[in-house]
Amino acid sequence: MLGPKKMSGPHKTPNPHNIPWHRNPDIRGYIAQGLLAALIAWGLYVIYGNTVTNMEARGIPIGFGFLNEVAPFGVAFSPFIDFTLGESTYLTIFFIGIQNTIIVSILGIIAATFLGFVIGIMRLSPNWFVSKFASLYIEIFRNIPILLLIMFWNFAVFLPSLPLPRQSLGGDGFFLNKRGVYLPKPMVENSGAFIAFLVAVVAGILVIWGLRRYAKRQQEQTGKSFSGLLAGLGVLMVLVGLSALIFGSPFIFDTPTLGRFNLTGGIEIPLPLFSLWFALTTYTAAFIAENVRGGISAVSKGQWEAASALGLSRTHLLRFVIIPQAMRVIVPPSISQFLNLTKNSSLATAIAYEDIVAMWAGTALNQTGQALIIIAMTVLVYEILSLTTSLILNIYNKRIQLVER
Repeated sequence: MLGPKKMSGPHKTPNPHNIPWHRNPDIRGYIAQGLLAALIAWGLYVIYGNTVTNMEARGIPIGFGFLNEVAPFGVAFSPFIDFTLGESTYLTIFFIGIQNTIIVSILGIIAATFLGFVIGIMRLSPNWFVSKFASLYIEIFRNIPILLLIMFWNFAVFLPSLPLPRQSLGGDGFFLNKRGVYLPKPMVENSGAFIAFLVAVVAGILVIWGLRRYAKRQQEQTGKSFSGLLAGLGVLMVLVGLSALIFGSPFIFDTPTLGRFNLTGGIEIPLPLFSLWFALTTYTAAFIAENVRGGISAVSKGQWEAASALGLSRTHLLRFVIIPQAMRVIVPPSISQFLNLTKNSSLATAIAYEDIVAMWAGTALNQTGQALIIIAMTVLVYEILSLTTSLILNIYNKRIQLVER
């Protein structure tokens, strides 16, 4: 009789160091990536060389020296960077373009987020009229090309409906006309009072942060909730009021005045900025609303039933149970919409808003002929803006994700 077979020893995993290098998948992957990177670099070098040769043949030198030359054209809107015709350089024009692009992007992201959440929640409302209104809004705005929407609001709605500067609407420091909106301009009068004001604001923000954390901890421990945000805002207002009472008002206001032909003083928000902001907001909000609807719908029905069984109102149900769980589904696709809004702001040239494309990749390029450098700098700006926005929102997205054991 044959004896029992001897059990073989435990299976040994091959040592990756014993695999020949040409069969190692890691090494082959690195080699393939290196070859691809070298091929792309070579292609870019060839394109760059051909472009430089062709431009030099036409008498157009390549270099960054033009950045220090005086720009021969004016700038109508620059709220934070000073521009003087006949003195400011092309480099100043570049930074003004970045500034104006960032302004409309930030304002658009804030407004589109708020409006998108409202429309998305309305879309799921049990009220038939509210739900159908939200559906109609979404289907209309997300199916219109954004360029057409920008031109519609500017040329078909705002320009025909607003009066000339001499017949401006408003008064007492606020005016509205075809050129834009005019508001009082705050100016620092007392540096000491201004420093005290900043200290009060920073202290108030820290109080808001601390009260919100305390409110969240109390709710988790006792089930009782209070608005740490409202309480913190109250403390902030008290601190700012005390600083103004002790050190005086830090600001004076330069109010716009209506002259014989035009308005002088104050802050002018040009109509193209308002039209662009309004169009980007209404367009992007339609897509964010669908993300909100999808995120809320992704929350299981059991969560709705459990929250309802506790006697929560619909407002508290959405605020404390549904929305926090839906955010992990809402945020990732909404990041793409924020990036699209920033890139869509480049269509501002259609209504003469002075963003980086209109001023830098448009007027400055035509004046200098430095197409290669100017376009490359413009592309780099949008890359940095998009990556920065994505980084900030991905950090927030990571914080709201469910933590698994």
